[in-house]
Parts: sequence; C-alpha cells; structure tokens
Amino acid sequence: MNEQTGNIRGEVLVVDDEPAHAEVVAEGLARQNHNVEIAHSASQAIEKLRQKHYDVIVTDLVMENDEAGLDVLSAAREYSPDTEVILITGHASVPTCRSALQQGACDYIERPLDLDKLRAIVNHAAERVIQKRTIEELRQRLDEHYGFEGIVGNSPAMLQILQTARRIAPSSLPILIQGESGVGKELLAQAIHNNSGRKNAKFVALNCAGLSETLLEDELFGHVKGAYTGATTARPGRFEYANGGTIFLDEVGDMPASMQAKLLRVLENGEVVRVGSNEPIHVDVRVISATNTDLLKRVEERKFREDLYFRLAGAVLKIPPLRERREDIPLLVHYFIQKINDSRKDIPKKITGISPDAMRILCSYDWPGNVRQLRNT
Repeated sequence: MNEQTGNIRGEVLVVDDEPAHAEVVAEGLARQNHNVEIAHSASQAIEKLRQKHYDVIVTDLVMENDEAGLDVLSAAREYSPDTEVILITGHASVPTCRSALQQGACDYIERPLDLDKLRAIVNHAAERVIQKRTIEELRQRLDEHYGFEGIVGNSPAMLQILQTARRIAPSSLPILIQGESGVGKELLAQAIHNNSGRKNAKFVALNCAGLSETLLEDELFGHVKGAYTGATTARPGRFEYANGGTIFLDEVGDMPASMQAKLLRVLENGEVVRVGSNEPIHVDVRVISATNTDLLKRVEERKFREDLYFRLAGAVLKIPPLRERREDIPLLVHYFIQKINDSRKDIPKKITGISPDAMRILCSYDWPGNVRQLRNT
C-alpha cells in the first residue's frame, strides 16, 4: 500500500492473519506517509524479512491460534537487528508481550486498537531507526573523507594504510606500526583496537623509551609483595591490566636486549611472570607495537632480536611523514579547525577558514614534528 501525501517516513510491515484488520492498520499508517506492506502470516513475514529491510514491523501476537508474532520478532532480530517490532495483543497476552520487550520488541498495544496511539508509536519508532541510519551513514561518509576513526588522510599512501588497518582490525594479528615521531602511531593503534572484537576491553599504552630494564620489567609484568625494597603490595603489570584487550608498546625498538627475550616468552607462551615470582599468569592480549626506527636494520645490526621482530610484525603499517604527503595538509588543517570550533561551543565567534596564502605556507613547510606539530600550530 503506497498512499502517501509527502515524504516517506519509514518502511513498515504489517503482519496479521485477519486481512480486514491488516488493511485498517496499513491504511492508517500509510496516511502518516509510511510505505506499508502487508503479510498475512508469520511465515510470509519472515520470507519478506529475508528479502528486504523494514524500519518497523507491526505484528499481531496471536495468529492461527499460536503466538506466531514471537516468531516474527525472532526473525527480525536475526535478519534485521535495527528493525523496531511492535506487537498487537489482547489483554490475556499482555504478560507475553512484556516478556517480548526483554527479547527486543520495541512496544506493544492492546486491543481494541487505538489507531492514533498506534500511529504515534510507529512514528516514533520509525524516526529512531531512520535517525540511527542517518548517523551511521554520516559516520561512514566521515570515515571515507577523514579516514579511519578520525585519522585524516586522502593521499594514496594513507588510503592504503587505512584500508589495510580496516581489514586487519577485527583479527588478533600482532601489528607493527612504523613512522616518525608525531605521525599518529598511537592514534592508529587505538583506532585498530576500537574496530576489533576487543573494543570493549582495555587499550593499554606504554612507551618503552627511556625506561631502565628493571622499571620496564615491572611496568610490563608487575611484581609480588616483597619482590624488592619498597614493594609493600603486589601490583599487576600492563599485560595483566590489558587482559582481553590490546597493549600498545611504543618505541619498542629501544627495549633492552634482556627485556626483548622476556617479551618474546610472553608472546610465545601467553603467560607473564611477575617480578619476584615463579608463577606464570595466563594473559590474552593483542600486541600492537610501534617504532620510529628502521627495526629491520636494527635486526641486521644485532640490536633487536629477529625472532621477536617476526612475532611483533604479523602485519606492518608504515605511516609516511607529512612532508611526503603534502596533499593531506589542507584536509588536516580543516579537520583541526573543525575540532577547535567544536571544542569552543561557549565562544560565538568561530574560525571560518584560512587564507590561501597561509595555506600555501603550511603546505610548503616540512613539518619535522609531523601531524602533532601541525595540530599544535
């Protein structure tokens, strides 16, 4: 049924084994500018769900002397999780409908049917679904334009990196990110974590540069009470803290040789041993590491273990310096201006842009501090 007087609000499926009831509901919703289809059984509705997305389903709970509306709800959760399901029921089935709300139904309405009330419920449900879809489409467009989780880049090199990052993010593959200081290695690591199956667990970062072997071991693996003078309580290390999630080891190339061996054992066995203990503790952690040096060259110079390198480098992402992708600078500048404006909502005067001469100066500069330096300029 397609009797509309304006823009379509939503795609609606009405399910009822009584054709007269279905027609009344469908006509009432069509007058609200919805695009409405009818199914006269649960099986027919499920078949339609397999072929098409609906924003809202309005289904009778009891059809053919059975609570077949619950089958429609179950199919909607399987084939179209974003679809809102509204149940129509008699008074005796209200407890079942309340239970259905816990299974994902949006709402229910009792007979005798108040068509105005039903229209209001459907309108709100359709608006929620369409709004969520609009936000998701906007997020995808922003990702296409701004890259991956706000990582800005439109140069061929960055587009390739972001494409690879999206592809490997869902796995538990260890990743090595290479690039100069300020190119955004930790930001990329965080984005990969946020798009992985571990996104609801912790992302734990540690910069390995400048830490002594003793301090680095304690930071990574923790210690037991009495492990050394001043260790009055036991403390878990970063690996334990990141269990189930991701650990980001920045400047891993600066790690002392003895610590490289200990890290290798953790990666091989999935176990850490706290300082002062002999008891292994199992950990499930994805390792993303980063370096601003040529780690393979350090392997050739015997300054970094080859076996550890290959454990860390399940995939290698090399972020080029900003001077090698100057075409990204205008995009970055506009992105940072937008971020500044968004963070200064209390100030009515916004930054509207940048002059062509200023942009030429920014694009001609070599930016030794890369994106971080540009952001802070």
